[in-house]
Amino acid sequence: MKNREPVLIANRGEIAIRVARTAKLLGFPTVAVYSEADRFSEHVKACDQAIFLGGSAPAESYLNVEKVIAAAKKTGARFVHPGYGFLSERPHFVEACQKAGLVFVGPSADSMRAMGDKITARNTVSAVGVPGVPGSKGAVKSPEEAIEFGRKVGFPILLKATAGGGGKGMRRVDTEKEVAAALEGASREALGAFGDGSMYVEKLVLKPHHVEIQVFGDGKGGAIHLGERECSIQRRHQKVWEESPSPILERFPATREKMCDAAVRIASHVKYAGAGTFEFIVDEEGNFYFLEMNTRLQVEHPVTELVTGVDLVAWQLLLATGELTLPAIPKRRGSAIEVRLYAEDPHHFLPAPGPIGSISLPYGPFTRVDTAFTGPGEVSVNYDPMIAKIVVWAPTREEAIGRMRVALDETRVEPPKKTDGTAVGSLRTNLSFLKRLSRLPAVLEGDTSTDLIGAHPELTAEVPSAGVGLSPEAAVAVSLYQLIEELEADSAPDGQMSTGGAWRQVARREGVRS
Repeated sequence: MKNREPVLIANRGEIAIRVARTAKLLGFPTVAVYSEADRFSEHVKACDQAIFLGGSAPAESYLNVEKVIAAAKKTGARFVHPGYGFLSERPHFVEACQKAGLVFVGPSADSMRAMGDKITARNTVSAVGVPGVPGSKGAVKSPEEAIEFGRKVGFPILLKATAGGGGKGMRRVDTEKEVAAALEGASREALGAFGDGSMYVEKLVLKPHHVEIQVFGDGKGGAIHLGERECSIQRRHQKVWEESPSPILERFPATREKMCDAAVRIASHVKYAGAGTFEFIVDEEGNFYFLEMNTRLQVEHPVTELVTGVDLVAWQLLLATGELTLPAIPKRRGSAIEVRLYAEDPHHFLPAPGPIGSISLPYGPFTRVDTAFTGPGEVSVNYDPMIAKIVVWAPTREEAIGRMRVALDETRVEPPKKTDGTAVGSLRTNLSFLKRLSRLPAVLEGDTSTDLIGAHPELTAEVPSAGVGLSPEAAVAVSLYQLIEELEADSAPDGQMSTGGAWRQVARREGVRS
């Protein structure tokens, strides 16, 4: 194994652990950073060294550029991997690393500026002939500007923060009367989340599919794509189910080719370096529009890794050392699905962090789990409440869904218990929601537009609407059993698991007649 200079991982939780594993495999000594809330976190133990940054608030620790740079210098780190979130898309952090003689594992500050700000990005992609959703040419200065735009393109419209992502600073507006309050609220939220309250407005495409293209660039004008991921199943504009290949692009293969070509052309145009993702909206007719670019590794990157066999973090690190030139486009095979297990109220999608008393996560030859929890711990109120990413691969989409159901059935996350058996703390998870989602007819059929969750209130109902006296999973099984019988005719090839068989196991376990 080659001896290499250390890499500091400027992040926390599961992504810090994931980066550390690949870095160690390649021979990089690893450096963790941590806040007060993360003193005993798993990512601290996963690295060779760990440096305390400061208080639990992100501004006092993971977002403090000076402290992160000082930690790198103190430990002799040469490379800085930002993960995702925090400083991963901040051009000034890239420049601070360069000024300190460090190598930022990611794109240049210029590429980041060209694509990181949504308005600048729209202008950049327009210059290379890639269509975007009709939107304002710059930030809107008043409700009247937004109303005028809505009258021009037609309501509904979407207010969006020019900086950041993750659904923060975003509001759907259906009528002129809603504009002023929505603009004020979204701007205030964006200012708090990103330090920038600037807003722009775009036409809202109804029943859209959110599809993204994974790219990798060499920083010199060369770029390739690694196919797509469909990330349409979202709550509060944040993804909860991601998969590849995309069901909508399976219907429109020509659109897939055009989108991949567009992503590569844009990445080449801005001389993008490393892993990045172009997000598009695809309508029901197969038309696509550029949405934005994430100039970093994505949370859902394991989906692409499973269908390509590529370690994207390894590619990032080796490109940063100068050992990797532009690789060939990898072949894609099978189907992969990722779900995000959150500490949240599964009925309203509000964070519900707290202590974890016990946790049991799935495993298997085609199951991958990225997590920072292996036993008792605590989901902190200070950070994103994700507990784990559960990812499965199978030769077909139907089998992948079956494997995901099995994985979710094997998952257990419980709060600590008192001697009388009552729970300690406020921890709740979205596990029951994910189980229902994996059994929803629309998901089975690949009809996964971004309004799916809102269109199916049974996913978040506290009391299932069918199958009184049964578990939520069994209640859904009752209503879907006839559909499964129909799907049986199209079950997997000989020697592979059929969806019907998996459904019968659920039904029998819950006492449902077959």
